[in-house]
Amino acid sequence: MSEPRARSQSVTAAAVERWISRLADADGPDEQPERIDLLRALERLTCAAAGLQAQVTSDFATHQRHAATAAGVARERRDRGIASQIALARRESPHRGGIHLGLATALTSELPHTLAALRGGWITEWRATQIARETACVSAEDRAEIDRKLAADPERLEKMSDKDAVATARQMAYEADKQVWVRRKAKAHSERRVSIRPAPDTMAYVTALLPMAEGVACYAALSAAAAAATATGDERTRGQIMADTLVARIVTSSTDDTAAPTTPVRVHLTVSDRTLFGGGDEAAHVRGYGPIPADVARELVHAAATAGVAELRRVYTRPDTGAVVAMDRSTRLFPPSLAELIRLRDPVCRTPWCDAPVRHIDHIHPAAADGPTSFENGQGLCEACNYAKQSPGWAAEALDSPDGRHRVRITTPTGHIHHSLAPPAPRPAVA
Repeated sequence: MSEPRARSQSVTAAAVERWISRLADADGPDEQPERIDLLRALERLTCAAAGLQAQVTSDFATHQRHAATAAGVARERRDRGIASQIALARRESPHRGGIHLGLATALTSELPHTLAALRGGWITEWRATQIARETACVSAEDRAEIDRKLAADPERLEKMSDKDAVATARQMAYEADKQVWVRRKAKAHSERRVSIRPAPDTMAYVTALLPMAEGVACYAALSAAAAAATATGDERTRGQIMADTLVARIVTSSTDDTAAPTTPVRVHLTVSDRTLFGGGDEAAHVRGYGPIPADVARELVHAAATAGVAELRRVYTRPDTGAVVAMDRSTRLFPPSLAELIRLRDPVCRTPWCDAPVRHIDHIHPAAADGPTSFENGQGLCEACNYAKQSPGWAAEALDSPDGRHRVRITTPTGHIHHSLAPPAPRPAVA
């Protein structure tokens, strides 16, 4: 059995950069057995690197919290911005940064043996995440005991599959506290949600995370509708019928999957004039989805116009770069028309690597510090990124860009600088 090892030396970013450079220039061995050995060693290196990331993340968060406490920041605001800084460093979304922070905190404070196994390259970051998740609802004392029994022997833990590790951790948690399932169920129920993400070929995944009974009931209802339609000779596939029925019952509140929507549903489509009217082939953009082919955009506009529900609004952009342009405003709150224009320019949150939907129209230079309510001083952010930006030490500045596209320089409390560049809109026709 091994005990969690003490830290022996520091590793700098410069040293890691040298390792990366060596790996980038290296070739693998010529013999097949050595290739397998190298794959194994590189996998362990990846795991060990993830373990060090967790330790550094925890150390960084602890220091940030102590600094916030010393600065008199209210307790409920001390964690603001920490996950965002971690996310920027790892080139991921703030949501993922929060997951990394939560895992690092659990590993360093309550799961030392699991952390040691990760840092030793015995288990993957995903395996460590599963163990942390399955033990999250038990007391700190019970969690530590499960950690000792499950992970103190890293070689045994390594030989388990992910499924075995999850089942073992879950069983241990249940044996330690029979009420753990009640708490897990309540927590899971509170996290029910619906999400959307793009799929290939102008399709989309709409996913609902539901309590088990409701989820099974929804699927059973769609299956029954598919069976009934098939029995009447419907030539669509079972999956097609279920998908059409789902849309019909949600959007139209009808059992007829050809009925028109009974409540207004607005789809924001940004398309250039030459694509819409001149036969151009530049991609259009649908808010909440992303780019779509020109012919699909024309079909959507034609269908909406035929149904009498199309609304055309003009947005002016630079022909050479696609940069959206507009006039300043002087009000404290962004007027609806200006906020809408910013949302057209910023289809998703402007924080680098964050693809969350825009929830807030933010003043880059704060309004409280006399920042203007203007197109140039506005940006679309998700709720989490806007709150992180308000934490001490964060700064943002709108910069001039040679191509006219909106650019923001973000400075984190540690002095690291990131740039956010608005995506180009479809370019207008050039006379």
